[in-house]
Amino acid sequence: MDSSGPAAGPPRSSGFSWPAASAAFRDAPGRPPWRGQRRGWPGGAVLMAGLFHVLGARSAAGDGEVFRPMDLLAYAILLAGPIALFWRRRFPIAVLAVAAAASIGFATFAAPRWLYAVAPMIALFGAARAGRRRAAVVTAAAAYAAYLLICGAFAAELGVPVGARLELRNALLLAVGLGLAVVLGGAAKVRAEHLAEMMKVSAERTRAREEQERRQASEERLRIARELHDVLGHHLSLINVQAGVGLHLMDNRPEQAREALTAIKTASAEALREVRAVLGVLRPEEEAAPRQPALGLDRLDDLTAGAGLPVTTTTTGERRVLPAEVDRAAYRIVQEALTNVRRHAAPGSAAEIVIEYAPTALRLAIRNDGRATAAAPDLAGPAAAPTSPDPIGAGGSGIAGMRARAESLGGTLEAGPLPDGGFQVVAVLPAGRPPDEPVEESG
Repeated sequence: MDSSGPAAGPPRSSGFSWPAASAAFRDAPGRPPWRGQRRGWPGGAVLMAGLFHVLGARSAAGDGEVFRPMDLLAYAILLAGPIALFWRRRFPIAVLAVAAAASIGFATFAAPRWLYAVAPMIALFGAARAGRRRAAVVTAAAAYAAYLLICGAFAAELGVPVGARLELRNALLLAVGLGLAVVLGGAAKVRAEHLAEMMKVSAERTRAREEQERRQASEERLRIARELHDVLGHHLSLINVQAGVGLHLMDNRPEQAREALTAIKTASAEALREVRAVLGVLRPEEEAAPRQPALGLDRLDDLTAGAGLPVTTTTTGERRVLPAEVDRAAYRIVQEALTNVRRHAAPGSAAEIVIEYAPTALRLAIRNDGRATAAAPDLAGPAAAPTSPDPIGAGGSGIAGMRARAESLGGTLEAGPLPDGGFQVVAVLPAGRPPDEPVEESG
């Protein structure tokens, strides 16, 4: 490296600006060192070391402790180390050797001062921080030994001025400074690795949280789709049945037609209320929460009263408060099963609901005593051909929808024809441990 050319440049430069340095920071690697480096522009360290060296040398010269003229050669030796710091990230050990040699060269004709060792100290710190600790220690030890020999043991033979010769106190202080630079560089490396690991962990947590939010949003959309299917399927089926009855009886039995229209009005109003409740999760937070009670087995009487067919309900076991999702799923399974009975069972069929509160589960059985009609693939299909898909569709419709709802809670659902005719749906939902106080049974 030719140090004579750039040696006089930095002290006389007046065009340095931080915006220019910031632009150089973003330059691609492989450009000249004064145009940027891979991990940042090192101009700050270069300027700091150069100022310390120049100001320290001028102060020493003013005190008569520089034993030769401060000419161009003296400044070239003085600034060789700071200029070499431009390359300290790419060639840390070579830069350390050059900076140490330049400082030792200047120390042969100047009194010992720490200001001349700023560039080697920065280079040593950078090498240790870059993970080259062992090579940095060896290079620093070699330079320290060379300094002891040149300015100490063989100073007289080499013609080193008396004022530039090394004393024991300065030698010890220099050794402490070198050791401290190595320790601080290693600590800076550990801290940088720790911060990088923390940033990586934080990024992983952010990605995991975003993935969880996407999954929860997808599950919520699926839940809303199932709820809407159950609400609309049940009530629209009931409305369709009652509308057919009303049309059939309008001329001959107007009073019974009026009852059918009343049932249609009630079913449509209930459908609207349930749709609002299902879509209530999409309302803005500042809006009031829905006032309608949550759907569950407590509202089973309302469901069976408007089912459009005779329904008998039997409850066994100790009734208790169920988890909200289990209570809602039980209600929807019963609702969907009654809807299927109304759609596909023979006219005049009746349905029976059996609810059993087991110690750790809730068992539901919904059966009808009539034969399925020819247009009843939703009931007969899965039992007759278990390997075929549900004709109504999966993910929120028909038997497949009920089974998916039960399995999402860790339960099971079986459906199939009865030996004596009719059809049965049996669901088992986990319900946790029962409380100590029993609740009276209802039949």
